[in-house]
Amino acid sequence: MAAAALLSACGGQEATQRNREAMEAQRIRERGYGAGGESIFNAFNRSVDPNVTVAVNQYLWYASLDVLSFLPIEAVDPYTGVIVMGYGAPPGGGRAYRATVFVRDPALDARSLSVALATRNGPVAAETQRAVEDAILSRARQLRVQAGNL
Repeated sequence: MAAAALLSACGGQEATQRNREAMEAQRIRERGYGAGGESIFNAFNRSVDPNVTVAVNQYLWYASLDVLSFLPIEAVDPYTGVIVMGYGAPPGGGRAYRATVFVRDPALDARSLSVALATRNGPVAAETQRAVEDAILSRARQLRVQAGNL
């Protein structure tokens, strides 16, 4: 009997720890923050050092992350405008893609955006790549309109 009580007490502590970990993971997902409070989504909102600026268009940046959200993020650098994403399949699709996005300029313009898409077998057709770029540009314009910055 005592052994059962001891085991149930240990199970309760483990369950409490798992519950705390699950709550922390949920908080990170909801807010988009890592352990130190940093996020790729708040790079444009920070004013820690006035000498450091982000020289890419925030709407293209956010739109790229939104449109390609089905791909896992491997690396980002908002200061140079590079987003590297790993392989992932779009909703309803069976083929896995990976993408590298380069936002070159602070202007909301097609010339500011470059997307390189590939499958496991090599680069995708130019039409597919252009369609993804168009989707990102359209989403960026929607975000700008929603923000009221016309």
